[in-house]
Amino acid sequence: MGPCKITPKSPRGVCGADADLIVARNLLRSAASGVAQHGAHAREILLTLKFVADGKLNLPLLGETRIRETAKAFHIETRGQSTKRLAGKLADVLLADLSRALPEDYETIKALAPAERQAVWQQLDILPISAYNEVFDAYHRTGVGTDGDWRSIMKQFLRCGLAFCFTGVVASNIATDCLFGTGHRATSKVNVGALKKGYVNIAVHGHLPTLVSEIVRLGHTPEFIELAKAKGARGIQFYGICCSCLAAMYRYEGVIPLSNAVGAELVLGTGALDLWVADVQDVFPAIMDVARCTRTTVVTTSDSARLPGAEHYAYDHHHSNIAETTDIARKIVNRAIESFAARRDVPVFIPPYEVTAEVGFSAEYVKERFHGFAPLAAALKSGQIQGIVNLVGCNNPRVIYEKAIVDVTDELLQNNILVFTNGCASFPLLKLGYCNLDARPKAGLPLRKFLGEDLPPVWHMGECIDNARASTIFGGIAQEAGLPLKDMPFAFASPEWSNEKGLDASLAFRLFGISSYHCVEPPAQGSDHVMNFLKHDTKDTLGSTMTVIVDPKELARKIVTDIQAKRKQLNW
Repeated sequence: MGPCKITPKSPRGVCGADADLIVARNLLRSAASGVAQHGAHAREILLTLKFVADGKLNLPLLGETRIRETAKAFHIETRGQSTKRLAGKLADVLLADLSRALPEDYETIKALAPAERQAVWQQLDILPISAYNEVFDAYHRTGVGTDGDWRSIMKQFLRCGLAFCFTGVVASNIATDCLFGTGHRATSKVNVGALKKGYVNIAVHGHLPTLVSEIVRLGHTPEFIELAKAKGARGIQFYGICCSCLAAMYRYEGVIPLSNAVGAELVLGTGALDLWVADVQDVFPAIMDVARCTRTTVVTTSDSARLPGAEHYAYDHHHSNIAETTDIARKIVNRAIESFAARRDVPVFIPPYEVTAEVGFSAEYVKERFHGFAPLAAALKSGQIQGIVNLVGCNNPRVIYEKAIVDVTDELLQNNILVFTNGCASFPLLKLGYCNLDARPKAGLPLRKFLGEDLPPVWHMGECIDNARASTIFGGIAQEAGLPLKDMPFAFASPEWSNEKGLDASLAFRLFGISSYHCVEPPAQGSDHVMNFLKHDTKDTLGSTMTVIVDPKELARKIVTDIQAKRKQLNW
C-alpha cells in the first residue's frame, strides 16, 4: 500500500508500521536473502556429495580424512563403513539441516558449535529449525500484516544468522573438503600480469566448484592440450575471478587468481581471455558489455544464473543431467579452443603486474604446522601476537575500491595483529604482496619474530565459505587458552561490505561473540532502535558489537584499541 513516507508529523505508514518496523523488516529480508544465496551454494555442493555417494556422479572423494572426522563429530558410526557410504550419511544430515520442516535439533550446531555458545543461543531462543525454515519464516513475518514488533523481527534476524553460518558456510565448507580435499599450502601467481599470451585462456567466475573441477581436470589432459596446440595455442591456462579460483588455486596446480567480482570488467578488458565460465553469485551483467568488445565467449552453467547473450551449458533445474558432468565440461573446454581460434586478431594488453602469494592456510595446515593450536595461544598470551583479525567481505563502490582493506591491514600488522583473509577482500592483499613472504617487514617486530622465515603476515584461507577455517582456528586457540571466544583478542573486519551475504557473515561472527568492524553503514539508518540493536545492544547478550567508522585508518585504530582492552581484561 506504500511506499509510505515516515516523518515526525506522520510517524506511521498506512498500515500503522513505524520506522523501526519498516527498517527491521527490510533488514530481515536482506538477511534471509543472504541465507538463500549461501544456502543455494550449500545445496549444490551437498547434492554433489550425495550424488557421488549414490553413484549418480562419477567424481572421486578426495577428502576421505575429512569425511571420517566429520562423521565422528556427528556421531555417525564409522567402523566398517565405506567412504562413499559415510559421505552419503553425512550429506543426508547436512541436507536435513538445510531443509527440515519438523522442529528438531539443528545437527550441525549441536555437533560443532561451542557448548557455551549453544547455551547462549538457547537462552535467547534463536536456535534455527533449518535454513529453508528460517528464510520461509522471515518472508512470512515481513509480509502483509504479520509480525508488527521490530524486536520479534530482529530475533528472526539472529536465527537467519545462525542458519547462514552453519549451513551456508560450515556445511558448504565440509562438503567441499569432502569432495575435493582440503587442499594444501601452495605458492600461486596472482594479478592480471599473470595472464599469458598465446594460450587458450579460460576464466572461471563464481562459487560452485563441481563443474569447475571437471573443466580444470579436462583442460590439463594431453587430449585437450593437443587440441589446443593444433589450433595454434601453446597450451591451456586457467584463471579465476571471485571465489571459484580461490577454492581451486590450492587444490589444483596452475589456476591463477586475477580479481574479485568488482574488478571483473577490468580483467576482460585486457582482451586476453578466450572463454569466461560464469556460474552463480557475484557475476554482474555488465561483464557482457565488455565481453562483446573483446569477443570473449561467455558460458553460463547454472539454471539459476543466466546472462543475456551468453551461451548456456548447464545442469537443468532438476539435476536430471548430473551424470553428464564430464560431457558438459568437455563441451566448455572445446568451446574455449574454438573461441581462441576465432579471436586471433583481437588486440591484447596485459599490464606488467604479477606477484606470488602463499595460499592454502587451512585449519588443518595450521594445526599441522604448529603441532596443534597451543603455540598460537601461547604467542597471543605472551604478546608476540597481540590479536587476530579475520578480514574478509566483498567490495563496495561507496568507498575507494580496495583501499579500505589495505589501510586497515597496514595498521593491524604494524600493531602486531595477525590477519586472516578469504574471499573478495583477499584480492588486494594477494595482488599487493601481503600474502608473500617478503611482506614480513610490514609487521611489527614481535609478530615478525613469530612468523619466522616461512610465514607471511597475512594468511590466505580461500573462498568466502572458508570463513569456517578462520572460525575453526579461533575455536581451537580459545579452547587451548581455556576461554570463551567472546573473551579472546579476536575480531572480524569487513571494511567494504556490500551485500546481503556480507550482512550475514558479520552477524555470524557476532553470534560467536566476536565483534565486527566496517567502513560502510548497514542499511538501517532509518531506525535508531534497529541501529542500536546491531551496534550495541547485543553486547550483553552475545558479548559482541558492531563498529562502523568510514575512515579505514581510524577503524583499524579502533580494532587495535578494542583488542588491547581485551588483553588487559585477561591480564595478558
